[in-house]
Amino acid sequence: MLNFCSLFSGSSGNSLYVESENAKILVDAGMSCKKIEEALKSIETDPSSINAILVTHEHSDHIKGISTISKKFDIPVFATKETFEAMPTQTEKLSEKNINYFKPEEKFCINDLEILPFSIPHDAANPCGFNIIKDDKHQISIATDIGHMSNYILKYLEGSEFILLESNYDTEVLKCCSYPFRLKSRIASNTGHLSNTIAGKTISYLSKNSNLHTAMLGHLSKESNFPELAYQTVVDELISCPNNSINLSVANREHPSKFIKL
Repeated sequence: MLNFCSLFSGSSGNSLYVESENAKILVDAGMSCKKIEEALKSIETDPSSINAILVTHEHSDHIKGISTISKKFDIPVFATKETFEAMPTQTEKLSEKNINYFKPEEKFCINDLEILPFSIPHDAANPCGFNIIKDDKHQISIATDIGHMSNYILKYLEGSEFILLESNYDTEVLKCCSYPFRLKSRIASNTGHLSNTIAGKTISYLSKNSNLHTAMLGHLSKESNFPELAYQTVVDELISCPNNSINLSVANREHPSKFIKL
């Protein structure tokens, strides 16, 4: 068993949930502890049963509730050394025994789940995506906050049956939205975020060159994107793929998704 649920996903806050028979993991805790607790309870998961929190990077929409939820439920937190150093306010509130370091490209285990972090291009200290693997048979990938797609990242995504992939902005909407020019430039840069179009091309490529059968679009911007637009842009890319059978959905920024079960 390997199940995935997006609790929250968007520019305002991110937290994802993964479970197996013997492990329950959060990827990021970018909402308040209270909201994450409520979301977990809504999917019938006791917050005290969480075995670990994996941290992608130190931006506030990914770490807002980390210290509170870790302290309240005594949950170990896993991040790169650079990420811990880049979030000192959160780190100093964590129990020393709950601070755990990992390095990109080095596997580690949380009960029956194998975690393989990989580097992503984003303007953070040492940001990572994750492959989460069960029994060398089932694998999911989580990849958001990606400034650009690369062969390096594709290599890590190719083995997954399911991916949560960033589809942050639409290029034309970004140009016209209320963001200041500097922020628009950051978002569209090589260390910013992934556009709907590139998300579509990535999923299209994986549908032809891997075992991918389910994808969820995540980390959508509230100002420079719309769920319907992100979905349709990716669908338009997939239409060109013969025999395509990808199950596609969009993560909600405020509510848990349906479970993806492998």
